[in-house]
Amino acid sequence: MAFLFLLAAIWPQALLASEAAWQALRDGDTVALFRHARAPGTGDPPQFRLEDCSTQRTLSAEGRRQAETIGEQFRIRQVPVEQVLSSRWCRALDTARLAFRGLTEPFPPLDSFFVGREREEAQTRAVRERIEAWRSPGVLVLVTHQVNITALTGIFPEEGEALVLKPKAGSGFDLVGRVRP
Repeated sequence: MAFLFLLAAIWPQALLASEAAWQALRDGDTVALFRHARAPGTGDPPQFRLEDCSTQRTLSAEGRRQAETIGEQFRIRQVPVEQVLSSRWCRALDTARLAFRGLTEPFPPLDSFFVGREREEAQTRAVRERIEAWRSPGVLVLVTHQVNITALTGIFPEEGEALVLKPKAGSGFDLVGRVRP
């Protein structure tokens, strides 16, 4: 019974937070920071090669559907996507391409540093600078990995989840809300 009471108390807040995030995206001048869609497993196999998707963890059929649904939701809700930058990992590129079609550009600072933690500080700084510099009536979409998002925000997102960020006038950004898959 206590669980149902807690759920009833939290559910409307979660819906409002999500709607506030969607409204901020429709208004533009925001950044949607996505974790790639469903790709079972953790990290990458030992034989990982960036230029060969067959050596990487890739999207499952569910992940491909999830990515397509993300794009459909952005179009239905009339979110003005202006630019899409993605990690060069196949699961991130596929998420971005399935969701946002021809807008996707690879952006190495979004690459995973799950293995290679020595790159974390420089990549996180580069992504933070890109977010802080965003000033546009449209939305910047960034597709990356859990470790990158957690290093930047302290949040552990679900696969296919977006954090909606609003760059501050001076520096930094505010978390407006989350859009869950």
